[in-house]
Amino acid sequence: MARAPAPRLLATSDLHVNVAANRALVDELRPEHPEDWLLVAGDVTDRIGDFETILATLAARFAKVVWAPGNHDLWTRGDDDEPLRGEARYRRLVEACRRHSVVTPEDPYPIWDAGEEQLVVVPLLVLYDYSFRPPGTSKEEALARAYAAGVVCTDELLLQPDPHESREAWCRERLATTLERLAELPPLPTVFLSHYPLRSEPLARLRAPEFTLWCGTTATEDWHLRFRARAVVYGHLHIPVTSWHDGVRFEEVSVGYPREWRRRFGGPPPLVRDVLAALEPAAAAAS
Repeated sequence: MARAPAPRLLATSDLHVNVAANRALVDELRPEHPEDWLLVAGDVTDRIGDFETILATLAARFAKVVWAPGNHDLWTRGDDDEPLRGEARYRRLVEACRRHSVVTPEDPYPIWDAGEEQLVVVPLLVLYDYSFRPPGTSKEEALARAYAAGVVCTDELLLQPDPHESREAWCRERLATTLERLAELPPLPTVFLSHYPLRSEPLARLRAPEFTLWCGTTATEDWHLRFRARAVVYGHLHIPVTSWHDGVRFEEVSVGYPREWRRRFGGPPPLVRDVLAALEPAAAAAS
């Protein structure tokens, strides 16, 4: 007799449901087990109304949904019904999540307990500070190269830092408050959930190296070791892959845009990854 499936800790990101083909994929997303959790590593959509609709739908299907913000979630578009900026927009998204019991970086970190091991799931908002850039260059020099190459993130127009003086200042504030909370974690292994990669190695896969400026902060490079990570889940790069660093599993779980997933998979992409699936580092290197 086949064993019944066990609950899984599943993850996805970069759903971009403002694109019709992606919205159709997410409409079909269902758990296999009633106790499956879903971790969402940002970039659901850039519209607050659609954001809440999608998170409410997923929360009704999965036992628990945990969300970490992406840059698109934080964009301020003039034609949005709620054109909030910066911190005010983020707080509005947190409010929407809480209405549907979706866990955010502002909430107590939930503990995943599947019977064999307890893990603390830690959703992050730490943003970026332009420190992922070529060695020996200043932010200004790296930005100039990006503009010259025509590789500039739309964040420069739409991700507002209000009331902070800059995106870097908002990042510094988030790093400080997050580290205070991480220092109070129980003595359990963790699963980090971040839109941005916590380390620089994945950035070598980018076709346009100039884009690294908008991909995180060097301040998080050792967090997987300092805070006992069993796995680190991230998105943003639209390059889904499993990798290992210092014996810790890193999962890039982006869905991305139709042109990307059709080229990569020839049809509908896998929408979720099992974060804790048994996979040895040697096998992961080929994934």
